[in-house]
Amino acid sequence: MTEKDTKEQETILPENSAGMDINTDESMSGTSHLNEPVAEETELEKLKAELEESKDKYLRKVAEFENFKRRSAKERVELIQTAGKDVITDLLEVLDDCDRSQKQLETSNDPAIIKEGVMLVFNKLRNTLQAKGVKAMETVEQEFNPDLHEAITEIPAATEAMKGKVVDEVVKGYYLKDKIIRHAKVVVGK
Repeated sequence: MTEKDTKEQETILPENSAGMDINTDESMSGTSHLNEPVAEETELEKLKAELEESKDKYLRKVAEFENFKRRSAKERVELIQTAGKDVITDLLEVLDDCDRSQKQLETSNDPAIIKEGVMLVFNKLRNTLQAKGVKAMETVEQEFNPDLHEAITEIPAATEAMKGKVVDEVVKGYYLKDKIIRHAKVVVGK
């Protein structure tokens, strides 16, 4: 290396060693890098990607909820349409017994046999309904309750104790699993 080359190197080195960084912005103090805007851009892109992912999740959840609502509505309609299927299927057995009873009525003249057959059909009907949760309301000699009973008429009570109580039952009331499905139509003593 020649002396001239060494002097040129010395003149170049002091400038570089004076704290001049080619990656710094002269208007900013400190040693910030020009690569920082790139970092901000990647952070912005990352946020945009997260936003897109959130939108996608939201749209999927909305679609899933709409499918759930549609499926639930369809199931509800099917349930309403077939709600009585079990009861009707069980009552068809009673209807079959009624048909057999009718044939017996047409061929038999013995009142005891006819009565027994009819009573068997009635008992089977009552038992089938009870198995489905239908229960008859007890009303005679009970206090009149407008929540349970529908008064058809009032008649003079035979005794003082029967005043305000149900004297007679015109139409039986029924519960279905402890919920009133038909109010009893009664005669009340006054």
